[in-house]
Amino acid sequence: MCKSRAATMASQPRSRSHSKFSAATAASSGEVSAGTGSRPGRLPPTSNHSDSSSGPKPSSSASSFAASSSSSALSLASLRGALPEAPAVYHFPELCAATNNFLAKRLPGASSSAWRCVLRGRDVVVIQRPLRRHPRELPARLAALGRSHHSSLVRLLGASPSGDHVYLVYEFVPGASLAECLRNPRNPGFTPLSSWASRVQVATDVAQALEYIHRHSSTATGVHNRLKSSAVIITEPDLRAKICHFGAVDLEGEVPDTVADEAEAISISSPSTRKGSSEKQKQIEGARGYMAPELLAEGVVSRRSDVFAFGVVLLELFSGEEPLKYRYDKDRKSFEVASLIETAREAVAGEGEERLGRVRRWVDGRLRDSFPVGAAEKLIRVALRCVEADAAARPDMTWAAGKVSKIYLESKVWAEKVSVPTGFSVSTAPR
Repeated sequence: MCKSRAATMASQPRSRSHSKFSAATAASSGEVSAGTGSRPGRLPPTSNHSDSSSGPKPSSSASSFAASSSSSALSLASLRGALPEAPAVYHFPELCAATNNFLAKRLPGASSSAWRCVLRGRDVVVIQRPLRRHPRELPARLAALGRSHHSSLVRLLGASPSGDHVYLVYEFVPGASLAECLRNPRNPGFTPLSSWASRVQVATDVAQALEYIHRHSSTATGVHNRLKSSAVIITEPDLRAKICHFGAVDLEGEVPDTVADEAEAISISSPSTRKGSSEKQKQIEGARGYMAPELLAEGVVSRRSDVFAFGVVLLELFSGEEPLKYRYDKDRKSFEVASLIETAREAVAGEGEERLGRVRRWVDGRLRDSFPVGAAEKLIRVALRCVEADAAARPDMTWAAGKVSKIYLESKVWAEKVSVPTGFSVSTAPR
């Protein structure tokens, strides 16, 4: 009798409120799988339900709970699969096999040795850089860099030390560099960044990515020290920007492990310093036109030197011109250097309609005058703040990114009001 009563109680449903909760939980998950019931502690497979003629049957609430638990496990598994993998330490023979012993064609346009290849089934770019720290430090630094993710940074997949070099492996991003988009030698009159909106979008992407590196990434130094137009990839077809070489400074050991804040500067270390040499030599690496004055004079790297490079890229983006131009003077029979920073300062000098006309002429003519002149002037002034000769006078990237984002929103409002058709130019400023 006791056994019969126990079977009867087991077959009765739970309270109505609990049944509704279980049903709602199972319905909201939407990922119930029949195969999950074969695990220990779960419901048996459906085929066994019809064969069990004796013994208590599971209640509907227990079935819902088991289904909900299995659904949660599947959801967590899918979430883990969607997360990016941590950067790996590759074996050097793997890189040799992928690059045909580094005899494969090098990636065009790269300032350093770079190869595009397939590694572990992925389309990647392998970059060779000098190693200035002990190879044993590499795994821990890769693990730290793996905690940093931003949509406007080219993803670091791993690295491999070999001798005096480290090989950095990045994902391959389809597109072209910002320098190539602005100055195509085959067709100087064409640029894919032919609208004001596309240029402001690129400026916003670069500003937010650099601000992330300075303030929110897990890098030991908190600097990039590689920013230039050729290190920014414009993706296709959405024309968004991604900064290359994220984490390279930390992995190479080019900069000591000291966070370079606003009041602090750090010096570049050379291979001789790492090996214990008493003679402190400084090996400055960078592109002419993007290096801050203190970096050129003393080899001092800080977040403010990154801000200087960002200001140059900003001026380059909206003018379409190179940071430095060398022109041959026939009368003097010598080369003269024209600085983009100086031409920008001349454009925003003065007052009134004459200044607006200079700004309009300074901006890239391939935009066909279809841009808000006021917004263009604001962006030039933000860039000029970033390229101040005195590092202490430069703002931080939080300020710069905030200003660029605000101008981006103003430009969106302008574009919605004007609704510029293709091939038509709109500007109210004099030329």
